[in-house]
Amino acid sequence: MNGVITALLLTVAAGLSTGIGGALVLFKKKISSDFLAGALGLSAGVMLFISLAELLPQSQALMAACWSGKGGGAMALVAFFIGMGVITLIDFIVPEYENPHEATGLSLDGHANIKRLGVMSAIAIAVHNFPEGIATFIGALNDPQTGAGITFAIALHNIPEGIAVAIPIYYATKKKGKAFLWAMLSGLSEPAGALLCYGAATLFGADLAGGGPAFPLVLAAVAGIMAYISLDELLPTAEKYGKHHVAIAGVVAGMAIMGASLLLI
Repeated sequence: MNGVITALLLTVAAGLSTGIGGALVLFKKKISSDFLAGALGLSAGVMLFISLAELLPQSQALMAACWSGKGGGAMALVAFFIGMGVITLIDFIVPEYENPHEATGLSLDGHANIKRLGVMSAIAIAVHNFPEGIATFIGALNDPQTGAGITFAIALHNIPEGIAVAIPIYYATKKKGKAFLWAMLSGLSEPAGALLCYGAATLFGADLAGGGPAFPLVLAAVAGIMAYISLDELLPTAEKYGKHHVAIAGVVAGMAIMGASLLLI
């Protein structure tokens, strides 16, 4: 039970980091584009490395123990792409003009148009954050260090999402508290996703932290979700700041940090 509580707390921490983005907008005159691009790149590097070097291989190894031959590994690979498909479907469901990950870029220099933009950004971000909460919860339930790495990566990429929510609401209402509150609330869907995942697993008797095929298949799907988020959301957003080399340096640094941390276990 302690493992479940720890996983839930890490998910809450990742989700509420959108509030950091809201606070940056309200209390900092100018945020360096180098910092944001590098942070997004670092987040992508951590998530890609965890997905491809840790979660997917572990899933394939566990599935191979359940099925002889290559069948288990193949099922894990299918689950990986199913995870990608789920998050892709969410991208199609959220209209492009309301999707903060498909926007023309986040700007801290110009005024946002209307309050509705901020509210719709908050809703769209909440939809996207739901599977991220599942990813954080499953990763932390499997291994607290892996969960901490996922939490760190998702928290970093949630900061600019909080900025995307806070900017239009603040400039439309001139109320700092309201802008900060909406930024915080947009991240609450992550712990909601974790709670739904845990509730569904309990209801159907699935073991998310141990033996049986349920855990490795969900682990592979989580890896797919994280890989997609890195490639479709984090890196393109970093590129929109016009800091290509800073973003790539962040990716390499994130991979190196995560790889070194795994070797120290």
